[in-house]
Amino acid sequence: MAQETLDSESAPAAPAQEVSVVVEKPQVTEKEPQPSAPAPLPEPEVPEKPAVVAVEEEAVEVEKPKVEEKEETKITQSVSFKEETNIAGELPEPQKKALDELKQLIQEALNNHEFTAKPKAEEKPVAEPEPEPKKEEEENKEEKKEEKEEETPAAAISEEPKVETDAPAAVEVKEEENTPPPPPPADAPAAEVVVVETEVAEKAKAVDDDGAKTVEAIEESVVAVAAPPAEKEKEEPPAEVAPQSEETKEAQVPPPPPEKVSIWGIPLLAEEKSDVILLKFLRARDFKVKDAFTMIKNTVSWRKEFGIETLLDEDLGNELEKVVFMQGFDKEGHPVCYNVYGEFQNKELYQNTFADEEKRSKFLRWRIQFLEKSIRKLDFNPTGINTMVQVNDLKNSPGPGKKELRQATNQALNLLQDNYPEFVAKQVFINVPWWYLAFNRMISPFLTQRTKSKFVFASPAKSAETLFKYIAPEQVPVQYGGLSREGEQEFSVADAVTEVTIKPAAKHSVEFLITENCNLVWELRVVGWEVNYGAEFVPTAEDGYTVIVSKTRKVSLADETVISDSFKTGEPGKVVLTIDNQTSKKKKLLYRSKTKPYSD
Repeated sequence: MAQETLDSESAPAAPAQEVSVVVEKPQVTEKEPQPSAPAPLPEPEVPEKPAVVAVEEEAVEVEKPKVEEKEETKITQSVSFKEETNIAGELPEPQKKALDELKQLIQEALNNHEFTAKPKAEEKPVAEPEPEPKKEEEENKEEKKEEKEEETPAAAISEEPKVETDAPAAVEVKEEENTPPPPPPADAPAAEVVVVETEVAEKAKAVDDDGAKTVEAIEESVVAVAAPPAEKEKEEPPAEVAPQSEETKEAQVPPPPPEKVSIWGIPLLAEEKSDVILLKFLRARDFKVKDAFTMIKNTVSWRKEFGIETLLDEDLGNELEKVVFMQGFDKEGHPVCYNVYGEFQNKELYQNTFADEEKRSKFLRWRIQFLEKSIRKLDFNPTGINTMVQVNDLKNSPGPGKKELRQATNQALNLLQDNYPEFVAKQVFINVPWWYLAFNRMISPFLTQRTKSKFVFASPAKSAETLFKYIAPEQVPVQYGGLSREGEQEFSVADAVTEVTIKPAAKHSVEFLITENCNLVWELRVVGWEVNYGAEFVPTAEDGYTVIVSKTRKVSLADETVISDSFKTGEPGKVVLTIDNQTSKKKKLLYRSKTKPYSD
């Protein structure tokens, strides 16, 4: 079986990888607002042998001695098709702790509005023109250096007539300095004026002693010192006023309430249904809390960017209603979704769906819309059904050479893997061609071990038999070997079907007893047919006559899919159906019947 091949492919992970999970506990106290990038898909960590019950028992035994190391390793062993409980009180202790930690991270993120904090992050680059004043200061410093370099040749000039002109210039400067400056706006400029006076006084002494200072040097010293206070006077008033106004405003505005975030119509933190949603993300990341938290944030962000809420109301047409459709439930109550890739053999439909990027984008939006509407019908109560079964029909599907289909499939696969965790209870592939197994091996490394464990593959000869393992025949569409048909029929999915296996080269008879006047109605089919079928009525009375209801004839697959027949009688007896399998292969017989009141 295909399931066995999947199990054989899974290999136990090295224990070194599991020990790394223990770091989760202190992660809550680390820098939470900085979520790490989505972690790579976890490697297979599950050996072939354990069942779900066995894993839970081992986890209980290990709880007491080593909580940190052993408990985390048992959480990752989620391989069985049987789904785990969603009731918080029934979870193993390590999973409870992981759920509580995830709730704390989400609550803090809601309080800090981290789910809508992206625009703030984009504002930071806009506030980066601050280096401009620094550049001006550097330019002033460079100008001063150039001026000092120019001073050295000026000092080498002869000391004869220019000393006379220096003295009055120096006196003028001192007079200007002694004159009271304009009232400063703050204390800082006043202090700077004192510094100016001392610097100019020192320079004047230097002129008296050496006589080597020129008028240019003194003027430069005066200008260089006088310019900064003017700049500071211009810069400081807005800098002092602005922070005060912002602080007062911030003090008056109360902190905003926590933001409200919902996924699939359910708040992240509100009720028991919220726990079911969070557990889906935790299981998708093997109960690694920070990875699950990052996945939730990414999903919320993607749903906003993709416009999920508006997508639900879009009219994207019904051209693809035969490609993907919901019909019936499996034996555990999961709704079943059928994906029929063979429909794309229609060249016109293929071109209208995948010819260019715009059409592929529309197909992707239609597929996501269909999935979203299906999810809204699930029951997210802890004891409800919140997953579905996917049946993928690969009969006559386009081969791997169809580049456009491959691109659309990969894109859809990535979106579903990242944003719709744990919504599939089983992935059943039927009518699988030889080339698809090779294709599956290519994409298999990109899937988690938990996802791969849900895959089942069936060849064309085994497709109906494989479906009947998970879905009752009355729920399986007639085109896949079942008895479920659209429109008004004599029987519905509420009428149970009996399954019988007919051995090669053997006959099988089915008897319907009649005890009163009635109208007996029945329908049957043999998967693959190629058998002989006949029906007759045998009365209970010894002197009665046998009535041939349906003459024995050979039925092939091309003749008819389902045989529906009826017989009215006013005497007790039995209707006998005979199926003669003369082939060398066993056959699957499906039938059901009902009686209706009959009166002359």
